[in-house]
Amino acid sequence: MRYLGLDLGTKSLGLAISDRTNMIATPLKTLTFQNEDYESIIKDLKEIIEEKEITELILGFPKNMDNSCGFATERSLKFKKILENKISIPVYLMDERLSSKEAENILLSTGLRREKRKKVVDNVAAAIILDTYLKERRIMDERKSKE
Repeated sequence: MRYLGLDLGTKSLGLAISDRTNMIATPLKTLTFQNEDYESIIKDLKEIIEEKEITELILGFPKNMDNSCGFATERSLKFKKILENKISIPVYLMDERLSSKEAENILLSTGLRREKRKKVVDNVAAAIILDTYLKERRIMDERKSKE
């Protein structure tokens, strides 16, 4: 199994990939689109999925801090439906609260200039989302093996 983490923004989709052991999430690239035209990035996404032998997609689910759903949550659900209709692998939602803020803080600590941070922040956020999923999956697998 190999996973692709997705961080959906208003104009871009950050991507991160798991290693073959599913221990490490690494930022991959950012796909851009205009005006919620998600269809325009599906071809590129399919190519990456095939080339990297991805078996599952992990899409960030941006709930509000009070656990309510807002515009960003609805946008992610809409994108999930498009993915499920266009791509024949499972799509899972992963809580992504504060992942973009965490990504920004990580990039700030490296000393990257603002222009360069803007180009990679979505990829880093996708890696944080995917890393969270991988950790939760390992915990669940450990619990199952103890039963």
